Amino acid sequence: MKLIQGNFRILKAAPDGDSIRFYPNNPELWDERVQPNRTGGAQLRLDSIDSLETHFQAKGGLGTQHQPLELADGAANELLKFLGFKKITRNDREVVTAAEPEEVPGYILTSFADVYGRSVAFAFKGKSDVADGSEIFIDKSLIKKSANYHMLNKGLAYPTFYSKLYPDIRKELTIAAEKARKEKKGVWELDKTNEGFVLEDLKTITDDVVILPKLFRRLLGYLGINDGSAELDGFSKYLKSLGDRVIILPEGHVTGFHYVVKVEGQKIQLTVQPEDLIFLEK
Repeated sequence: MKLIQGNFRILKAAPDGDSIRFYPNNPELWDERVQPNRTGGAQLRLDSIDSLETHFQAKGGLGTQHQPLELADGAANELLKFLGFKKITRNDREVVTAAEPEEVPGYILTSFADVYGRSVAFAFKGKSDVADGSEIFIDKSLIKKSANYHMLNKGLAYPTFYSKLYPDIRKELTIAAEKARKEKKGVWELDKTNEGFVLEDLKTITDDVVILPKLFRRLLGYLGINDGSAELDGFSKYLKSLGDRVIILPEGHVTGFHYVVKVEGQKIQLTVQPEDLIFLEK
């Protein structure tokens, strides 16, 4: 993976538990698919993790929504604390209006960008002794120093793996996630993803139940095109239409995300543990 040194900055941005803006010392090192701003900074998508949404813009007439805020905000605060930010003030739209310090040094390891122009990366605090722009091998000891691993270890993010992730790194991250679940840390104390829950209305997923963020976003999209109606009779068909493809581990079955989401009346549950799914990049 390519090592890029620089700084994390959060003023006038709305970082959450798995996404933050990074400003490289040398913007020329960005992958050509990354979409930097005029000063060279670009949004990161932290590889392999998905934290609860603090401000997700839903399609349709639902506007900006969130998942249970105590854990969603807790994840956002923990990421910033880990990277070295000490005092943060946000407005009612989650945008940072003041930060101390205003930027912190860090570096990332990345090999590609997603369809939204974000660099998919492992993020680290401080400075690296390795030369900027170097291609390095990421091993178990290094992955444990990343913000990504830290968030899984704290139970403040769900493991969400994509097919470009190296299998040995995925295994190490899975160990951290399973340990956090066993100890009921963070989201795992309240998680209903695999146990299932009954969807009564929008408030069920924004305030009441803690679930895998990808499932939350898909539900929100469905409610949006149905003018907020919570009736789930068409949800499976809607999921299938989105074309999300997954590999189910360990059997290696390639199928659609809809195949592992069980809907019975108003009850929904994921039939496979999140770490046993690998999503195929679009």
